[in-house]
This record gives sequence, structure tokens and C-alpha cells, in this order.
Amino acid sequence: MKKRVFSGIRPTGRIHLGNYLGAVQNYVAMQDEYDCIYSVVDIHALTTLEDTHLLKDNVREQVIDLLAAGLDPDKCILFVQSHVPEVTELFTLLGMATPLSWLLRVPTFKEKVRLQPHNVNYGLVGYPVLMTADIVLYKAEAIPVGEDQLPHLELAREIVRRFNEHFGPIFLEPQGKLTNFPMVVGLDGRDKMSKSLNNHIELAATAEETLKKVMSAVTDPARRLRSDPGHPEVCNVYKLHQHFSPEVIENIAVECRSAARGCVDCKKQLGAAINAYLTPLRARRAEIAADQAYVDKVIREGAAKAQAIAKVTITEVKQRMGLL
Repeated sequence: MKKRVFSGIRPTGRIHLGNYLGAVQNYVAMQDEYDCIYSVVDIHALTTLEDTHLLKDNVREQVIDLLAAGLDPDKCILFVQSHVPEVTELFTLLGMATPLSWLLRVPTFKEKVRLQPHNVNYGLVGYPVLMTADIVLYKAEAIPVGEDQLPHLELAREIVRRFNEHFGPIFLEPQGKLTNFPMVVGLDGRDKMSKSLNNHIELAATAEETLKKVMSAVTDPARRLRSDPGHPEVCNVYKLHQHFSPEVIENIAVECRSAARGCVDCKKQLGAAINAYLTPLRARRAEIAADQAYVDKVIREGAAKAQAIAKVTITEVKQRMGLL
């Protein structure tokens, strides 16, 4: 029997290259080997969103992106988090056994408080509990993570252990499935690619939009003149070439170091490589987006499949807790 995998992605906008290279490619690759459940976690998005008028559209756009990238509803369950309300019920029940001190020590919570001091809401504090509910509601065994995310998963494991101690062995402790999650630096060359920092390239962007974005990218900060030798190891454009131009990456490095290649030419080549790579995906995306009935069907049937699992779990939990 295949191990069950769960992962969620926040619908704060359309999927960009950082999401795709860092997570979505792995989602697609795991479909044949694992029993995969993937969720567009719209409730999680509410912890940082103050203006939600675009949330519904963002959810739909993200589902379309995921389908275009290769997720197959016949091979995995793809659904929207809030369409299975049992997750909020389990979130509440898990919260009864989770010490507040555990949540206040989470580094990501402290960082969010720093970034949004005007909006430190209850959901932000309880984010790890909701994340745990996402995982254990579907009895997931393996969670695809990069090494930097293992501490977050360990907190979920602590919550599971404490809950099991109180109410009996209901949940398995989820195990991290270490995957190759490259940290894709944004076009500003400073932080990871992010919609909030506007340093990203969306999968659904046009070829013209993509080239314009790439041409704005920061390159080697020490290279001021075309004749100056470059340092590809510190250049963000070179890092992106590693993903999209692997067949010529060595030649790019040699030409950069010898000043035979200028940054403008390098960016133009990268823009062309990204566009060539994404052309088939963008064509699939256009077809899927045009078929609204199909997208509705995927979202509806995904929720039904997920809820069938969730109802069994929530009944068992409530029985163990003396609520049924």
C-alpha cells in the first residue's frame, strides 16, 4: 500500500517560478509513487491577508496553475482547504491539547509579528495547530519538506504526541520526506522569490512580461562596466540559468568571468530560456482556464474525496475525546 503524502500551498496569488521549482515539481513527481493529497490552503492565507477580495480568484488561479504544471486529479486528490470544514473542527480540538507556550516560541510566528505588528491575530498564533490538523485529518504519513522546514514539522509531531497521550493512539506522527527544494532567489537578488516582494515571475505571465521582469533582475553587484570580469557564483541570473539553461551553464560561467558576456545579453538569454521552458505549460494552462466546467469539477470532486477521509477521522477523534 502506498504511503500517503500531504502538502498545502497558500493562495496568495498565481504560482511563480520559486513555487514551481521549489515545490510543485516535486508534487508532480510524487503522484505515481505515493497516495498524494494536495490542498490549496485558503484558511491559512487569512492569517496574513487583510484584503480578501481577490482570495476566491487566487484559489481558482492556483488550481489552474497546479493542473497545468502536471497534477492529475486521477492520480492525486487536489482540493481547497475550506471546502472540507472538518479541518476547522479538528483545529479546535487539537488546540485543546496544545500549550500556548509552544506556539509563542515558533520563530516564524515571531517573524510574522515583526512584519505585521498591526495584525497579530489568533489565527497567526494557532497557525501550527491548523497545519497539524491539515496533516493528521487525512492520516498523512509523509510530508515533503526541505531541511529548513523540519522544525515546523517537529512541532506538528509534538502536538500529535501530546494529543495521543491524552486521548489514545489516534494519529501517526508525520515523517518529513526530504526533497530537493531549491531556494530560488528573487529578481532583486536579496530575498527568496515572493509575490509580496514583487520579485517573482508567474508561470502564467506572457513571454513579454517574463522578458521584462528578467531584464529588471539584479546581477553581479561588483560588475559595474561591461568590460569588468563577472563573478557568476554571486549572480542571481546565473543561478536561474542553472535551472533553465543547464546545457550551456559552463560556457556562461567562462564567458562571464572573462567579460566576453555582458549582463544584458545574459538576461536576454535567460528570458528566452524561461519562455521556451514554460511554453508547453502555458499552452496547457490556457486550455484548462478556458474550460470552467472542468475546473469546477476538479475542485468539487477533490473536496468530496478529501471529505470522505476527513469524516472518518473526525468521528474517531470525537469518540476518543468523549464527544460522541
